[in-house]
Amino acid sequence: MILNSFNLEGKVAIVTGASRGLGQGVALSLAEAGCNIVGVSTKNSAETKKLVEDMGRKYLDISCDLTKQDKIPDVVKQSVETFGKIDILVNNSGIIRREDAINFTEQDWDDVMNVNLKSAFFFCQNVAKQFMSQGNGGKIINIASLLSYQGGIRVPSYTSSKGGIKGLTMALANEWASHNINVNGIAPGYMATDNTQALRDDEKRSGEILGRIPAGRWGKPSDIGGTAVFLASQAADYINGFTIAVDGGWLGR
Repeated sequence: MILNSFNLEGKVAIVTGASRGLGQGVALSLAEAGCNIVGVSTKNSAETKKLVEDMGRKYLDISCDLTKQDKIPDVVKQSVETFGKIDILVNNSGIIRREDAINFTEQDWDDVMNVNLKSAFFFCQNVAKQFMSQGNGGKIINIASLLSYQGGIRVPSYTSSKGGIKGLTMALANEWASHNINVNGIAPGYMATDNTQALRDDEKRSGEILGRIPAGRWGKPSDIGGTAVFLASQAADYINGFTIAVDGGWLGR
């Protein structure tokens, strides 16, 4: 039965940025589909932990500063020690800095690139090594952005990092598909999260954005969940290197 292909019962998923927003939405969707969750965030993700455990799933809460990459091997090690394996990685952690490009600082550039792109790559690398040692393949889902396809305004480092995520997703898929590792991406549209709070608080800008979205609303973290479950499942076994927009129709406008 085709619905069995979407069943993630007993799978183990690492989700970065799991404490809130899109990461929390993805973690809850994967848990509902059957996954035990390793939630990685810069701070405690107690709320996500409780919601996952209320579904009868297990949750390992790991705090990790993703402006640096030195702790990533430890996250993988702790995950395997706790659950015995890893099946899925969702690279969701991301930050944004808004400033005119002419005034943008090196610090703001480096901070965004370190979290959004550099740490994502080294998570992919470390988890792929674990997948290869397990011998059963695995699923990697990188959270990209509409700005993987567009330039944006006043977010040069964010746009660069998310363009990089889309390219990285294709590059890793080329190398790892033969190992039964599927690397794909999700490009969320304008979502009601902390990253867009300033835009939503700006009545004029918010109106402009909503006016272009055919669905007529800001997205919710739960809107990403079905796509994440699909890409993490057997149903997506022949999808490699593609980034799916979940944007209420923005890119088609």
